[in-house]
Amino acid sequence: MSDNETLKTQTDHLRDVTSQLKEMRHYAQTNTETLSTHWLAFDAGEYQNKAFAEAINDLLTKQGAVLDTLEKTVQDLEIEANRIENEA
Repeated sequence: MSDNETLKTQTDHLRDVTSQLKEMRHYAQTNTETLSTHWLAFDAGEYQNKAFAEAINDLLTKQGAVLDTLEKTVQDLEIEANRIENEA
């Protein structure tokens, strides 16, 4: 660590991680929407291939779980950061 770097407080670190997770959440939401579009095309749309529709649905389910977990983690980190700030 160089002399020019400053140590971050625990709250600063929590806020940084929260910000990064919010960005990840944004991309996860975009991925979910993209997978939904592809699933529709393979399920009932122009490509109609049930095997691919099922594979994409599996990915969609997993991506949805990632999105849910990101949301919960962001909320938990924000609550903790606020708690620490209020105690100071």
